[in-house]
Amino acid sequence: MTHHAFTRNLVAFLLMLTGALASAESPAPAQSCVSRYTTVQMNSIRGEMEFLASDAMRGRGSATHDELLAATYVASRLREFGIEPAGDGKSYLQQGEAPASPNQQPGMDGNSRSTRATWNTVGILWGSDPNLKQQAIIVSAHLDHLGIGVPIQGDSIYNGADDDASGITAVLELARALSSGPKPKRTVVFAFFGSEELGGFGNRYFLEHPPIPLSSVVADLEFEMIGRRDPAVAKDHLWLTGYDRSDLGPELAKHGAHLVADPRPEQHFFQRSDNYGLAKHGIIAHTVSSFGLHADYHKPSDEISRIDFDHMTEAIQSMIDPIEWLANTDWKPHWVGAGKP
Repeated sequence: MTHHAFTRNLVAFLLMLTGALASAESPAPAQSCVSRYTTVQMNSIRGEMEFLASDAMRGRGSATHDELLAATYVASRLREFGIEPAGDGKSYLQQGEAPASPNQQPGMDGNSRSTRATWNTVGILWGSDPNLKQQAIIVSAHLDHLGIGVPIQGDSIYNGADDDASGITAVLELARALSSGPKPKRTVVFAFFGSEELGGFGNRYFLEHPPIPLSSVVADLEFEMIGRRDPAVAKDHLWLTGYDRSDLGPELAKHGAHLVADPRPEQHFFQRSDNYGLAKHGIIAHTVSSFGLHADYHKPSDEISRIDFDHMTEAIQSMIDPIEWLANTDWKPHWVGAGKP
C-alpha cells in the first residue's frame, strides 16, 4: 500500500470513527412534544397525591386556609404546564363565598360572619383552530375535603385521598398531557372547585363568573374518587354518572376510554357532584369515578395508604386519547331523551 493510499484510508477510518462516537455520545433527538407526556407516570401521580392528601394539608377543609393552599399548589402546577390563568383578574384563583362553619369562632373584633371565603383554581388552554376555539370543554375536580373533624381511632385529619385528591391529580395529569404538544383545536378549561363538600359553593361562583361564555361549553367531565378500583366494573375501568343521559360516555368509550355506565344508579351520583350545577345550565356534564362504596368514605382512613396507584395510572391513561380527541373534533354531545336535568 502506498503512503498516500494509507493516509487516505486512515483519514476515512478516523472520520468514520468520529461519526460513530458522535452518534453514540450525542443525545438522542428530543421526543416530539406531541408524545412527551402521553404516557402517565405513576411517580408523578404519587407525588401529587402525597402532597394533596398529606397530614400537612389538614384535610383541605372547605372554605379554609388549607383549601387555599391546595388551590395555590394547583395553580403553580398549571403555571408549570404553560396553561394560562383564568381566575379573578389575571390570577388562577377565584374567591367566592361559602357558609361559615357552625363551629367557627368569632374573630378578634367580635366578626360573627355568616360567610367565609372559598377558592377555585381555573386555567385555560386556548384552542388553536379559529373555527373551534370558541367552543370549550371543561375538565374539573373539587379541591376540598372535610378538614379536621371528630377523631376516629385517634385520627382527626380527614385526608380525602380518594375524595378528591385523586380527582385533582387526574385533572392535573390531563392538563399536563393536553398542554405538552400542539394546542388542541377547541379551548380546554381546567377547573378545580372549592367547597363541594359544603354544597358546591365554588362551583356556583364559577358559574356566576365563568372565564368563557357558558353557551360555548360543549361538555364537562368532573373527576371524583378514582383512587381505588370498583369491584362492580372491569379492572381499571371507570364509570360515568348519568351515562344514559347523553351520548358523551358511549362516544368516549368508542375512542378508547375505559368508561362504563354507573353500576349504582340508585345512589344518584349524577346529582351529587359539581357536574350537576353545570348540567342544570344545559351543559353536557358528567362525573367520572370508580367509587365502590368503600368503608373509608368521609373518614380519616381515606388516606394515601389506601390508594391503588396501578389502577389510577391505568385509568387516567385511558382518558388521555379520548379527551384529546374530544378537544380536536367538531363533534358535539347531546342529551338523550329526557336526560337533561
